Amino acid sequence: MAKRPKNPKSSPDRPRRVLVTGLGTFWGGLVAQALEADPEIEVIVGLDTTEPTVELERTEYVRVDANYSILARIVKATQVDTIVHTFLVVDPTQMSKRAMHEVNVIGTMNLFAAASTPDSTVRNVLVKSSTVLYGCSPEDPIWFTEETPRSRPARRPVERSVEAVESYVRDFAVDNPHINVSLLRFSNVIGDDIETPLTRALRLPVVPSVFGFDPRFQFVHEEDVIRAMIFALSNQLPGVYNVAGDGLLPWSEVAAICGKRTAPIPPIGTSLFTAPMRLAGVDLTEEYLNLLRYGRGVDNRRLKEAGFEYRYTSAQAVRAFVEHSRLHDILGDSDTYRYERDVEQFFRHSPAVVRNSSGQ
Repeated sequence: MAKRPKNPKSSPDRPRRVLVTGLGTFWGGLVAQALEADPEIEVIVGLDTTEPTVELERTEYVRVDANYSILARIVKATQVDTIVHTFLVVDPTQMSKRAMHEVNVIGTMNLFAAASTPDSTVRNVLVKSSTVLYGCSPEDPIWFTEETPRSRPARRPVERSVEAVESYVRDFAVDNPHINVSLLRFSNVIGDDIETPLTRALRLPVVPSVFGFDPRFQFVHEEDVIRAMIFALSNQLPGVYNVAGDGLLPWSEVAAICGKRTAPIPPIGTSLFTAPMRLAGVDLTEEYLNLLRYGRGVDNRRLKEAGFEYRYTSAQAVRAFVEHSRLHDILGDSDTYRYERDVEQFFRHSPAVVRNSSGQ
């Protein structure tokens, strides 16, 4: 999959008509907002089973089923040249194993089937993946490169589904050399608005840890997640890239930055001790408990060598999370956006709405 990155200013294949999967998810909405800021992108179509949760000015929302069965029809009708696949579940607490398989594996199969039809206009595909692919075990290296294999075979459903998705990505790239395929593996994400079991754990009065372990963690700020995706699209980056901030932090230091102390739980029979945390909204599945035992670090040099500049190191990402959490505690929740189709259609298409010279 490795090729020399193209110059986005001179590339005739730079994205113009973009389809975003998972528009109603955290990442899909933010990616669509970032794409809207590029005046050279003419059309943005977003697909999901649920409505958008962020305000969008010119992205067209289409409701679909979980496995994207009508994706081929939408690609043909809209003539999109680029697909951004954000609808990949990497948090096993979000849904059942069966639903996760339907979204990750079946949905991705349908996506690639739609992109590879003989009359397809698709020339760019970007897939948002995760470093969960590497797993966690005591035999792991300090740093996983993009080519480093897992230390142990994948056993858990989320790891197996991500592994299956990435195998489809590799096969698709080989079978369709005329299509630029980018796959980004993101490390543990932290930031102002993202909610994960780890961010919820760091908001507890005391931070859970596993007795006898102080693993090293790597983080990527949510802002750098979106920036990396837009960078890969704009620069037509083919291949696989780890995305993570510089530096590894011991979990005890992460807790200390958050102004918390750790509360160790026994390494055996952990489910009994994590039950009270589930009542507080923190579900530490075996995947997260293994992170609290062994941690994970990935080599981020490939994306930096392609020209990407991170705004946050791992430590800076945690500090930014802490500062935002403090402001949130003081100011409380802001008004949340609610998608209403009739209202959206009025503002976008009604002749009664006065628009400026740019049509906005």
